[in-house]
Amino acid sequence: MDLKFDHAALQVRNMDAAIAFYTEKLSFCLDFRAVNEHEKEEYAFISSGDLRIELIRDLENDFCPPVPQKPFCPHLCLEVADLEIALNGLKEKNIPVLKGPLAIKDEETWVYFADEDNNVLEYIQWFRKK
Repeated sequence: MDLKFDHAALQVRNMDAAIAFYTEKLSFCLDFRAVNEHEKEEYAFISSGDLRIELIRDLENDFCPPVPQKPFCPHLCLEVADLEIALNGLKEKNIPVLKGPLAIKDEETWVYFADEDNNVLEYIQWFRKK
């Protein structure tokens, strides 16, 4: 079987706010948005290059946000070319850092942050990809 990564899904409380966060603060593009009446869910697909994320809002049940805590799992990791530039972008957009920057000398550096629904995200810069 030949598997290929397609997308990750994140639950959100408010679809308008979630789309605004990812498109305005993290520069994703909104691909489409719809409601699945059968499943009673609203969903949207956003993308940045080859990366796709599905945002899902449950239309029947109250949203229970996750509590970000070490080891920050699950999380969605986004590779950046320059972590310092990415960190400045977080600061400019008033997105607080949960932890970091952290580093493994000559290998990688990374930082954890969260969206407005406490879905944990990570920016990583690789110095030497394996």
